[in-house]
Amino acid sequence: MLLFRHSQEKPVELVAGAVKIRFPWQKHPASSTVLPIFMPTIFVMDVLEQLHAARQRAEAVALCVVVQVHGSTPRAAGAKMLVYANGVVEGSIGGGELEKQVIADALRCLETRRPHFRRHDLLHQHNMCCGGSVDLYIEPIMPKERLYILGAGHTGHALARHAVSLDFEVFVIDDRKEYLDQIHVPGVNKLQADFSAVLPSLPFDAHTYIAIMTYSHPIDRDLLSYCVKQPFAYLGMIGSERKVEMTRKLFAEGRIASPELLDRVDMPMGLDIGAETPDEIAVSVLGRMVGVRRSGGGGRR
Repeated sequence: MLLFRHSQEKPVELVAGAVKIRFPWQKHPASSTVLPIFMPTIFVMDVLEQLHAARQRAEAVALCVVVQVHGSTPRAAGAKMLVYANGVVEGSIGGGELEKQVIADALRCLETRRPHFRRHDLLHQHNMCCGGSVDLYIEPIMPKERLYILGAGHTGHALARHAVSLDFEVFVIDDRKEYLDQIHVPGVNKLQADFSAVLPSLPFDAHTYIAIMTYSHPIDRDLLSYCVKQPFAYLGMIGSERKVEMTRKLFAEGRIASPELLDRVDMPMGLDIGAETPDEIAVSVLGRMVGVRRSGGGGRR
């Protein structure tokens, strides 16, 4: 029974009497690690159910797993613990100084979005009299990033197509039905609506990516004036250097947004790779978004 899947490559699966985990270094599904359950089944199910619930809530959480033990240790292989970004913990991997260190490591993993593997010497590193060692793996499990593409033109269409393949949850929004009808990409959500009317109904958070690329410069600026004041991981607006200069000037004159706030906006949007075609522009924009995803930062630095 599949309880949780945080990516296509790294499933966590409950099998008979054990938990089956495929770690990043295991290139083939057949090489997955099977961890025996040496703890009450209800306890294990609670951790896995909490993990599934966190995914349903789109909440970041770090899964900490005792992969292997050597000598005397407080918990056996298979012990699991969840650490949330606010410091809340579910389950246990042994308590004491070991668990304190693992919680700190897990919080750092949530910040960097990178997995962590470490062997802990309980006596020499944590002053725990058990005397054995614990191999522990931490996997940060992040919510799926939501991408709002504001504009369903040729470049918006290309961006949606490529973004789906990079595991973004894609929403294309436009007030032109005929353009939305041309998008036939599985996994892309299409919404026909007036831009200014729909924005207040959309959720924004630290995992939201926004690409502004409508058919109108004034509409782009209106959308930017709203989005720049919302929480986001990435916000970009398409256009020339002249369009960007004009936007900065109008925003300053109208006291719409400070220069410091606008510095967080990627505009002109995308990496400077000389892109010209819709697909090339989409690749340059996704390059910037992937950079944000991997760095855990937000917007242009």
